[in-house]
Amino acid sequence: MRHEVTEAHTATAVGSGDVPVLATPWLITWMEAATVRAAAPFVTAGLTTVGTGVRIRHLHATPVGGRVDVLADPPAAAEGRQLTFRVRAVDGSGQVVATGEIDRAIVDRRRFLAGASAQE
Repeated sequence: MRHEVTEAHTATAVGSGDVPVLATPWLITWMEAATVRAAAPFVTAGLTTVGTGVRIRHLHATPVGGRVDVLADPPAAAEGRQLTFRVRAVDGSGQVVATGEIDRAIVDRRRFLAGASAQE
């Protein structure tokens, strides 16, 4: 997945810092979106995945106008209902922006939503 950093994606804009570079929360959002896409082969009708863990190292700043390619490598197989994805982000010059892992759990969509509604 390819993204271009805009003013709205900066640490200044989201309040995660005071510099006009790609904010870590946006980077994680993009990485999670890549894992949702990569999880598709593991889910069937009625199932979905939800995020359960994020371990990311944001290694390099990306300025406004910079491009970031986000990749999520799925595991060979699910461990029960758990999936751990290796993720990385690379900028337009080929420099690694971030690396890490994101965990997702395979859940029954209807039961998950019913449980979430019961907690209100």
